[in-house]
Amino acid sequence: MTSFLEFEKPVAELEGKMEELRHMSDIGDIKIADELSKLQGRIDKSLTQIYNKLSPWQTVMVARHPERPHCVDYISALIDEFTPLAGDRLFAEDAAIMGGIGRFRGRSVVVIGQEKGSDTETRVKHNFGMARPEGYRKAQRLMALAEQFSLPIITLVDTPGAYPGIGAEERGQAEAIARSIEVCLNLHVPMVSVVIGEGGSGGAIAIAAANRVLMMEHSVYSVISPEGCASILWRSADHSEEAADALKMTSKDLLKLGVIDAIIPEPLGAAHRDRDDTIKRVGDGIDEALKEIEGLDGPALRAQRRERFIALGNDVLSS
Repeated sequence: MTSFLEFEKPVAELEGKMEELRHMSDIGDIKIADELSKLQGRIDKSLTQIYNKLSPWQTVMVARHPERPHCVDYISALIDEFTPLAGDRLFAEDAAIMGGIGRFRGRSVVVIGQEKGSDTETRVKHNFGMARPEGYRKAQRLMALAEQFSLPIITLVDTPGAYPGIGAEERGQAEAIARSIEVCLNLHVPMVSVVIGEGGSGGAIAIAAANRVLMMEHSVYSVISPEGCASILWRSADHSEEAADALKMTSKDLLKLGVIDAIIPEPLGAAHRDRDDTIKRVGDGIDEALKEIEGLDGPALRAQRRERFIALGNDVLSS
């Protein structure tokens, strides 16, 4: 059963009526079947109207939906013969960042992604997708492995931000993120990143300084969460909605600003309503992006990636 967001109440009511009809009589009844068809049409129309005019804050809610496909779902469906690799060889294993080697549509690749978890147990295990320094150092190790064996890199971004705990700061959180960005920019292999949910702050860009950066239609990507921004500017998280508007964090905004390269459309009603179709669309997007850059040699890939990130914001500053 789909969990409904606050602004999806009209859809929830219609789907409730559908469930009642299904239990009232035999589904083979022509009248009941006809009524169900009409209700489904109303649901589709309502979803279209709602999702065509989502506010930035509502988009944040969709990006955080608990039933949205996570990193582990994409890896399971898209990566064959996946072999997970653990640990940073310096301190510990960090389950907030998953990584390993596998095959994507015939190509040998290295995959790195942030995993939030889907229930209480897994969310605690993966620390809600908030990586510590050892997670970013594991990512650096996997990138170096990809470089050594000339393997393309695919990264899946979904984090509210890097973990801000005392222990993480003591172990060099800022240095680990900065070093991870540096490693990304110096790679001589193709790299494609997809923001599949939340792309929060340096915790996201640490594994997203890629040749091609894609975003799911209803994902978000920003320097800080709306709540964090509101707490700094207004001293209150009550202004999170205003902050979301100001941050320009939606896929449409970021495509206009040149921060991302393409938007991957989501099924009607967002990714959580049709997980299989969503995952296929992401796979197609990654495949297309890799084809665009696979013909470039190492120095060209490195130069293109560095120039891309140096140029970020130039259009805004010059306007």
